[in-house]
Amino acid sequence: MSELAQMIDAAGSVAVFTGAGISTLSGVPDFRGPDGIYRQLDADRIFSLDEFRRDPAFYYESSRDFIYTLDQREPSVVHTVCARLEAAGKVAGVITQNIDMLHGRAGSRNLIELHGSPARHGCESCGWTTDFDQVAPAVLAGRLPCCDRCDAVVKPAITFFGEMLPAGALEKAYALAAAVDLILVLGSSLLVQPAASVPLATLRSGGRLAIVNQGATPLDDLAAARWTDLAAEFGHLARYYRY
Repeated sequence: MSELAQMIDAAGSVAVFTGAGISTLSGVPDFRGPDGIYRQLDADRIFSLDEFRRDPAFYYESSRDFIYTLDQREPSVVHTVCARLEAAGKVAGVITQNIDMLHGRAGSRNLIELHGSPARHGCESCGWTTDFDQVAPAVLAGRLPCCDRCDAVVKPAITFFGEMLPAGALEKAYALAAAVDLILVLGSSLLVQPAASVPLATLRSGGRLAIVNQGATPLDDLAAARWTDLAAEFGHLARYYRY
C-alpha cells in the first residue's frame, strides 16, 4: 500500500485537481513542457477569441492535428484510477484544467472542466450547438464546421484567451475543494490563474494537499506530501484499488 493510498483511505472525502501532465501519459502534448504546444504552435494566437472571430479558419487549420484527433487518444492510468475512485465513493469530484475530454471518457461523472471542452461546439450568432463527433470529420477533411441554421462558423466550447470561464465552473470548483478533507493536485504546475488557486480552498478549510507533478509548483511548501512520478504512483493505486 503506497503512502498516497494511505492518505486517500484516511480522508473522509477527496477531490482531484488535474492539469496537462496527466494527459501526456496518453500522448497528448502539454502546453508549456519541453515538447509542449507553445514550442510547436502559436497557441496564444490559436486560442485568441479576437483572432477566432477575425479568422476562424486559422484556429481550425492550426488545431486540427492537436484538438480534432483527441478521440484517438485513450485515457491514462491517472484518468482511469480517478474514475474508479469516484465510482467507489472515495473521490467526490474531479476539477480539471484540461480540454482533452479524457476524464469523461474514463468515466468521471462529477467533472468540472474549468477551461471548457471541445465536446460541444456552438454558433455565436444564433446559439445552435453540435458535438465533437459531428465537427471533427469536417475539420480533418479541411472544411470549416458551420451552423446548420445560419451557416456561421461554429466555435468550440473551449475557453479562449479573452473569454470568461464557463458559467459557474470556478464557483463549483471552489465549493468542491472547500468541502473535502484532501485534494490531490495531479500533473499541474499551478501557474495558470484563477484555476491554480482552487487547491487553496481545501487548505483554508482545514484540509490537506498532496501533489504529484514532475516540476515544482507554488504550493509545494504547503503540501502534506509531494511526488514527481505520476505513472509510478498511479500504477501503485491501480493495483491497490481494483474495484
